[in-house]
Parts: sequence; C-alpha cells; structure tokens
Amino acid sequence: MPLEPQTLLQRRDWNFRRLPGRRVRTSRSALAFVNAVGCCSTFYRFPEGLACLWEAVVGRADPRWPRRSHHDDGVGLTWELKDTLPTRRQVYYGKLLKGRPVLVALDLFPVFYAIVRRGQRSADYLREYRAGRLTHTARRLLDVLVAEHPLYTRELRAATFLLAPSATREFERAMGELQQGLWVVKTEERYEPTFSYRWDLVDAWLPREVAQAGRLSRAAAIDRLLERHLTGAAFASEPALARLFSLPRPEVAASLGRLARAGRVRLGCEVSGWPGRWVVLA
Repeated sequence: MPLEPQTLLQRRDWNFRRLPGRRVRTSRSALAFVNAVGCCSTFYRFPEGLACLWEAVVGRADPRWPRRSHHDDGVGLTWELKDTLPTRRQVYYGKLLKGRPVLVALDLFPVFYAIVRRGQRSADYLREYRAGRLTHTARRLLDVLVAEHPLYTRELRAATFLLAPSATREFERAMGELQQGLWVVKTEERYEPTFSYRWDLVDAWLPREVAQAGRLSRAAAIDRLLERHLTGAAFASEPALARLFSLPRPEVAASLGRLARAGRVRLGCEVSGWPGRWVVLA
C-alpha cells in the first residue's frame, strides 16, 4: 500500500524544526538541533533534502530571502549561531558537501573523515599531491599550515605569496578544495581590528574525532552516515543520497541493503503521487 506524502513531509518538518513551535531560538537549542540531525546547511537549501539551520531558526520551510537581510532577525540569529558553535568547538563547520558550508555534529564527524580521508593524517598531503589528488596551490597552503598552525587568512596568504587581490580567487578555490578534502578547518571568524578567518589543520583541531575515524571501515562509516541522515530526513531516494554525499551509487545501494536487513530502513517504498521508489526510515 503506498505511503502518504503528507505523513512523510510532516515527519521531516518536525525533525527539521520547520514549525513555529519547534523553532531554534538559542545556541543551546541550535546545538541540540545539529546533534539531532547530524549534519545541516547554514542557509542553502539542498534539493536532496538536508536540514537547514536558517529554516529551523525561522520555523518554516523555504523562507524567502528578506530584502533587508542585515536587519532580519532570522538571518542575524542564523549568522550568529553558525559562527558561535564552531568557535566553541561544539560542531564542525566547513564546505564539506558539494562546496557548500555545513555544520556537522562532532559524534558524526569521524564518519565523514573516514569516508573522505581514508585514515590519512596531515603528514600524508605530499603523497596525495604526487598522486594528483591535490592542486599545486592547495599543496603550497598545506606546506605552510603543516609547518605552523593555526594562522589567520592574511598570514596564510602572505606566507604563500597570495596577498595580491588578483590571487583572491585562486586562494579561495584552493581553500574550498582543502575544506572539502577535510585537510583544513575554519576555527574562528575575527571581526576586530579587521575581519579575518583563522585556519587550522583538521587533525590538530579535532584530534579525538580523527582518531575515532581511524577505527571505522568505509562501509561502516557509510552505514552510519545514511542512517543518521534518514533519522532526520525521514525519507530519501537512492540517487539523491549518492548526489548529496558524493558517494558511488553501488556503495549507497549496498549500504541501504545492509540497513534494510538490520530493520533500520525500508526500501522500494511507493509514495502516492510521487514517481519512483523511496527509502523510508523504518
């Protein structure tokens, strides 16, 4: 018997706090939200169905961007929270999914690290560079950060001769590459005397979580990631899961099969009015 879409959407809205009575209002409730969903975006709404901190703050799905965002309470609180939680080292923050910034619960972070870095440490970056998996600019930035960290943006750009305005795009592109590869992490946004980011090596900033990642197999990490995501999202499709987490379809299918056999998810579900088959949290 097909499932009713309204039931699934209501469950997702509850879990994602997209209801006025479930709004995130404080840093404490924001941390509880991130820990519950495991991973969420800050402002961007992923079409694949990822929780969004801004939606949780305003208490509704797909809010419209305000004309005067600098004076909007929802935007202001979201901006404050996405700065405060990482600075307190309560969550991980970085451009981890599809080049978009996300917040990750610290108990789930080892899962991402195990999948992305395959047990490597910062000292392995030259091996990755020689294998063609790091660009030249990214390697230069790691040369500096491995030798001395943490560093503010200006210090890092100066040490790599990327201070010129014409080098800004090259620097930002390489830092995005290093964030997606979980080599570096932004640990602070400083506003005085001038605005700047402070950068550190991931395994220096979260040594316990990186050590935990070393004890996870890739298959076990993918299982934990998909189950945690579905616990919040309530439903998904196999292609959307592969796109969202940049995972090969065969690995997603194998993981969902293991979760289904363990009674964690239901596969091949029909939903009234929706095309295709769906994965639903059991």
